[in-house]
Amino acid sequence: MRIIVFFDLPVVRKRDRKIYAKFRRFLLNDGYDMVQYSVYSRLCNGTDMTNKHLKRLNEILPPRGSIRCLTITEKQYEEMRFLVGNPLIKERKVDTRQMSLF
Repeated sequence: MRIIVFFDLPVVRKRDRKIYAKFRRFLLNDGYDMVQYSVYSRLCNGTDMTNKHLKRLNEILPPRGSIRCLTITEKQYEEMRFLVGNPLIKERKVDTRQMSLF
């Protein structure tokens, strides 16, 4: 399974930029990879792990802005179409065949 986090946080004031940086740093430290600016994805091995990371995400939410989360299967993620550009190297490394090894 995959968790995809989409966010749009204010960065006008210095305090807002600190909150943005803290949230982004949390995502990176928690194993999320940047797909695009303000779109991060994390690979999870099953529903229990997905729920654990969703709970951790809910504990660190900033007070303002817009944050959305989508949980999809790895098969659904693989069917994503690239209209412009190519998959990142990190996206090519793991597929459903490799997930069964974990």
